[in-house]
Amino acid sequence: MAQLIFLIILLGGGWLLYKKFIKDAEKLTERSRRQEKERQTGAIATLEKDPVTGEYRVKKDEE
Repeated sequence: MAQLIFLIILLGGGWLLYKKFIKDAEKLTERSRRQEKERQTGAIATLEKDPVTGEYRVKKDEE
């Protein structure tokens, strides 16, 4: 019985690590795409619209 519980905990931990890895990989891919697009267009940074004020600001990388 203890082996079964240990196996379930191990699999759950592995699943959480896998999901975190995938999330980080997607974030890195998006950042790379954005940087490549900025390089191709000669832009200095990407702008995003603030939904509250309607002003455009430089997009910050969330880490």
